[in-house]
Amino acid sequence: MGFSWTRVATWAVALVIGLVYGVAGTIGQAATWGVLPLGLVIAIVGVVALLLAVRTLTSDRWTALATGLGAMIATLVFSGKGPGGSIVVPAPADGQVSTGIIWTIAVPLVAAIIVGWPSLPSDARRGPSRRSVSDAATEDDATN
Repeated sequence: MGFSWTRVATWAVALVIGLVYGVAGTIGQAATWGVLPLGLVIAIVGVVALLLAVRTLTSDRWTALATGLGAMIATLVFSGKGPGGSIVVPAPADGQVSTGIIWTIAVPLVAAIIVGWPSLPSDARRGPSRRSVSDAATEDDATN
């Protein structure tokens, strides 16, 4: 597995995709529907789906890691105080846990689990071997 500009470009695109989703998740995690933190649930399900899709489609831990790092960087950057003093993720009141804190912890946790999950051997990914009817008929003719 040598150096390849294609792989580096894939990692760069994955990082940008992670950044975009990290911004969307960080902004959307605060949405609630009554007492249900609907924004947080959608953001976590979305980041899990994104990382699983990247890991599954590319079969590459490094691409999934780049996506996760992008989401983590965006989460950390947008969780702080902006240059104009605006705060996207406000600090919780004393003794309370906010959805922002859960989101900030969930992103690296999900990324670590999905990137660190063991890969299937290449034979197991292909599934059971199935012979076609014509292959079986040809073998039967050869033995008779």
